[in-house]
Amino acid sequence: MHDLARAQRTFQGLLGAVVSISSELELPTVLRRIVRTAMDLVGARYGAMGVLDDSGEHLAEFVPLGLTAQELAGLSGVELPRGRGLLGHLIHHPQPLRVDRISAHPVSAGFPPGHPPMRSLLGVAVSVRGQVYGNLYLSDRKDGKPFDRHDEGVILALAGTAGVAIENARLYDQVRNSSERFQRLLLPELLDLRPFEAGAIYRPARTPGQLGGDWYDAVKLSDDSCIAVIGDVVGHDLEAAAAMSQTRNMLRALTFDGRTPPSAALTQLDRIMDKTGGQLLTTACVARLDPADRGWRLRWSSAGHPPPLVVPPDGAAYYLEAEPGLPLRVDTTRPRPDHCRVLPPGSTVILYTDGLIERHDRPLTEGMHALAALARHHAREPVDQLCRSLADRHPSDGHDDMAALILRTPGP
Repeated sequence: MHDLARAQRTFQGLLGAVVSISSELELPTVLRRIVRTAMDLVGARYGAMGVLDDSGEHLAEFVPLGLTAQELAGLSGVELPRGRGLLGHLIHHPQPLRVDRISAHPVSAGFPPGHPPMRSLLGVAVSVRGQVYGNLYLSDRKDGKPFDRHDEGVILALAGTAGVAIENARLYDQVRNSSERFQRLLLPELLDLRPFEAGAIYRPARTPGQLGGDWYDAVKLSDDSCIAVIGDVVGHDLEAAAAMSQTRNMLRALTFDGRTPPSAALTQLDRIMDKTGGQLLTTACVARLDPADRGWRLRWSSAGHPPPLVVPPDGAAYYLEAEPGLPLRVDTTRPRPDHCRVLPPGSTVILYTDGLIERHDRPLTEGMHALAALARHHAREPVDQLCRSLADRHPSDGHDDMAALILRTPGP
């Protein structure tokens, strides 16, 4: 009856472990979850996952759990295991390994100075697609008993689930990285915009495989003025990415001559898009910076896009609130006004997409206030660093991709 009750508890725990491990997609989190789950299933005091290098001969990564803060301090400066002794034995002989006394085993290499004493070991290989990915190690049951055949069976069953979870996490990384790389290939590299300081950044959404529709562009004109564009095509798929690329290219062609006001460029773009078909809504903001007597004149027009954020040299930050206009593909007959503001030398203009400020559980204005406060706090940073600061500390929930384009006018 005791054995039956133990088996039932273990079975229930194993089912819960399968659900728990399978729910994670980030590989580092998956590895830690596997180790922690294995420790809980057999009552082990210590656990670790050793990930093999490309040769399959040594450990490239070692994920230990169960060590106290004092034990971790004692291992400060000690190199992580590379796969010698019993760990190496399991690498070269990937069958389940149970050892009651580690120090008495003929291939034991002992522990480095400062390592906590460990008596028993249970090790099993973890395979992904038929190839050994690494090894799961457990040491010292909390009840003081050695690991038994029941423990071995449970951890072997867990190792099968672990291999599937690891493969899913690796596929998640591959899809996310491939989508992000494709998205970045569609975005331009900023040209030489001197005397303006310029920087741009793009960050994908957290969900893997979702291509974004965010884009930016900037061009310096022959009269020392500069055209800057930010936009967002609704959607997260190949259609949105293709529409984004086409829209960016058309808008660059419409603004490159330097004679077309921002409102006229958006109006012409809207009419072209209406003729070429497609149903994806698009927001955009076109801004132009020209030399002025007292600094720089910013002229802009918006097609349903969030307003530009300006940080003057004194470090204050404010939005250029004006008629936002309708998104593209809504109504080509409605006029699009231009807006104008003279900025002092050394002003910073921040164009961004709503992925930088949007949270589904809060009003958009809260994100805008938070972004303005963030810009004020980092106002003195170089433009490239300011881009990273806004992207790293953004107030949004990260569910949408985000882009920002920053221009800083020459100082006095």
